[in-house]
Amino acid sequence: MDIKRRDVLKGAGTAAAAVAVGAPALLTPTVSYAQQVDAAKKWIDSEFQPSTLSKDQQMAEMEWFIKASAPFKGMQVSTASEILGIHEYESKTLTKAFAEITGIQVNHEMMDEGLIVDKISTEIQSGKPIYDFWMNDSDFIGTHPRYNDIIGGSLTDFMAGDGKEITNPNLDLNDFIG
Repeated sequence: MDIKRRDVLKGAGTAAAAVAVGAPALLTPTVSYAQQVDAAKKWIDSEFQPSTLSKDQQMAEMEWFIKASAPFKGMQVSTASEILGIHEYESKTLTKAFAEITGIQVNHEMMDEGLIVDKISTEIQSGKPIYDFWMNDSDFIGTHPRYNDIIGGSLTDFMAGDGKEITNPNLDLNDFIG
């Protein structure tokens, strides 16, 4: 897969948090596969309940995440989101789970809506990345395609093509809103 890190990350927060290689990244200590599996089991038992998936189905999905994230273990990525309850949960809880399960550290900055709109606009207009990905709400997602600020202009095409190896095969896009 010959993809630049920023190309994969650019706009990916609109559908999924994806990471790829190509540019230098900050490195963090890596965890073993066994530690990642243990972490996934812990999170499934302690936080990811109730679920529409059985614990076995959840574990199978976690194992996919562990394997798909292996080339990126030790990376640090940055994201930003508006200050909302769901984003607070992502920032405080899911980033910790993600780091323990994948070995990828996420630095999640939260800010007022006006500031995040300004930063996204600045990034789109300048073409210079501020964050690796954005946690967008439905009301702002359309901005990225209008500015051609997503991979090849289509996340759907990317997920079916170059990004297939890092796209969850169980992702149900019909289950998304917005």
